[in-house]
Amino acid sequence: MSVPRARLLDLMKAQCQVFATTYNPDGIRMGNKILRQRLRGPALAAYYPPKTATLQDVLNEFGPELTTFDEKEEDRLEHIVDPWQERAEEEEGSKARPEEEIDEEDDHLCTLRTPVPLMPC
Repeated sequence: MSVPRARLLDLMKAQCQVFATTYNPDGIRMGNKILRQRLRGPALAAYYPPKTATLQDVLNEFGPELTTFDEKEEDRLEHIVDPWQERAEEEEGSKARPEEEIDEEDDHLCTLRTPVPLMPC
């Protein structure tokens, strides 16, 4: 003798209310098992040593009264190329380059500054 599914679902719902569990008749994975576990964050944070003061922390604390030299920051700033400065150097380089000389037999060809094959004028 089988029991109707609706009656079994009502029984499951009553069990979930009594035992304070989640009613999930379809058995969908909802992550409740994981969410019930203890958090691992505090244990992991306690494993690593506490953070020590860095040069940036000291600079933030004392501000302009303290003169220091941050080697890492200086190296970073040296490697950053200003796009405007780069464009200006490219323009200066193109102006400083001498124009190509025209050979006597190539009088009918135009001269170009870019390395493009010469085309008839």
